[in-house]
Amino acid sequence: MNKAYDLIVIGSGTAAMVAANRMAAAGKKVAVIDFRPFGGTCALRGCDPKKMLITGAQVMDDIRRMRWRGVVADDAHIGWRELIEFKRTFTGPVPQKQEKNYADKGVDTYHTHARFTGPRSLEVEGTGSLDASHILIAAGARPAPLGFPGEEHLIDNEGFLELDELPKRLVLVGGGYIASEFSHIAARAGAQVTVLQRGDRILTHFDPDLVGWLMDSFAAVGIDVRTGHSVEAVEKTGEGFTVRARTKDGGTVTVDADLVVHAGGRIPDLDSLELEVAGIERDERGHLKLNEYLQSVSNPSVYAAGDAAQVGPPLTPVSSHDAKVVVGNLLDGNKHRPDYRAVPSVAFTIPPIAAVGLGESEAREKGIKFRVKSERTSTWYTARRVAEPVYGYKVMIEEGSNHIIGAHLVGPHVDEVINVFALAMRHGLTSEDLNSTIFAYPTGASDIGYML
Repeated sequence: MNKAYDLIVIGSGTAAMVAANRMAAAGKKVAVIDFRPFGGTCALRGCDPKKMLITGAQVMDDIRRMRWRGVVADDAHIGWRELIEFKRTFTGPVPQKQEKNYADKGVDTYHTHARFTGPRSLEVEGTGSLDASHILIAAGARPAPLGFPGEEHLIDNEGFLELDELPKRLVLVGGGYIASEFSHIAARAGAQVTVLQRGDRILTHFDPDLVGWLMDSFAAVGIDVRTGHSVEAVEKTGEGFTVRARTKDGGTVTVDADLVVHAGGRIPDLDSLELEVAGIERDERGHLKLNEYLQSVSNPSVYAAGDAAQVGPPLTPVSSHDAKVVVGNLLDGNKHRPDYRAVPSVAFTIPPIAAVGLGESEAREKGIKFRVKSERTSTWYTARRVAEPVYGYKVMIEEGSNHIIGAHLVGPHVDEVINVFALAMRHGLTSEDLNSTIFAYPTGASDIGYML
């Protein structure tokens, strides 16, 4: 006999947890299925553990910058194994905590693979069939195929975050968040790091001027960033690996490495679900076709959230937001739409780079009339106090309304300051509203008035 639910959630990350908890609180019968330890990418394999390693790298960079300014710590270094063990004190308990949370709320859990056997039914390995009034796909993302010989030799972000020892020579293939953040971690832990990026620059989601300023911080710790380099093959050698890349001028280069890391992007993790059996359509990129309610356009019993939906930015707070929208639609009927206005994004390089709203070129393409204020501000107190030469901003304000349409920051504390701009943009505050605010001083936020 099949077991029936009001909602079955595929996945156990942020979106899955929010949806399952809220539906259970509403008195609905809920099940969660995930073949991996419960917790998802952010808690176990992404944001949280990554930020813990960055904390160690940040301390080392603080020492480097303050070395001739009163800080003496000649023997300071990262003990990689101890840092990883510290990280595991946070990630290790997560699956058990989630299990207890679900048990306390009456949510059934299944630790296995699932595949669709019909529009509202799933085959669960080792258990049998499950039916549901609705199914939420919140299965997260996986590394995108790279398509060159030897890609099986690469480790992904999860593998990097579980390394018991950090090899001496690392090559990161790609130029986005993972490549940029991991390169800063590894370099400050003593590794020789090379980044091979196919495009003309790294961190393409951020303002090119600010990325240009940020490159000074890569150079300062010896990170070798090579743009215009398309990896063509990775070969196993007796001592490690040889990475072969084609340059934009048609030449070929090789880089020897002890470890090669996949940092070339991620895609929704959907292939094993057999979506076609449930009549769930995908677009030409393989993404789910969803309506404005995050509901499948071809199977109204199915919704999606987070990275599996890939409608909003691929960020943890967006996954949570998506889940709340889906639950609202399940309980109230389709009345709720996601609101992705002013979602801030941060790359946790050292120092970090942050953005919210439109980019300058994007705003011009839209025909918006705006003024720009931009400056590299290495001489401001916020930068000088911590001996950080990389600090600057670009803020765009719409003519007439004085609404902020884009804010781009790089330097100390910008991972926090960007949230002030996001708050202003999402709630319609003007540049005058921000400028008239009295911020605590001296803090990163106290610089906002000078940026407007």
